[in-house]
Amino acid sequence: MSALRPATMQALLIACALLASATVLAERERRSARTPAPALPAYPKECAACHTAYPPGLLPAASWQRLMTNLPRHFGTDASLDAATTQQIAAWLAQHAGTSRRVAREPMLPPEDRITRSAWFQREHDEVPAATWQRAAIQSPSNCSACHAGAAQGNFDEHSIRIPR
Repeated sequence: MSALRPATMQALLIACALLASATVLAERERRSARTPAPALPAYPKECAACHTAYPPGLLPAASWQRLMTNLPRHFGTDASLDAATTQQIAAWLAQHAGTSRRVAREPMLPPEDRITRSAWFQREHDEVPAATWQRAAIQSPSNCSACHAGAAQGNFDEHSIRIPR
């Protein structure tokens, strides 16, 4: 076996360094997509009163911005808040909005800015029969905590899913 030339050795070292960097970056993104945003007490207080306080990383910033500017007509309900609270929650949602590959790679914003209508949500739940969403204990795809016990904490790990009968 012949010895590697210095240029070949240098190219191999660069390739190994690039591969290692890519691996580290991929792992960092995987962890950040699953790590809940730091708590903002106003968010669950105001939003979880009616529904799951969805982790901000599940929608892109543009969707959160539209949702927060349309609170008087929030999916058929007046969810208006005082201006200071609205601004505080809107800024927090924008800061922690979805930038992971899953959310950012979508070619379009989710229809009606609904998490359940996003392409990634549809892919993740494509094996769930329509009848399952109609069960009394579930009621709709937006009721994350029906199947994901850790939804309130931003934990949607598929190993802890329990689908009610």
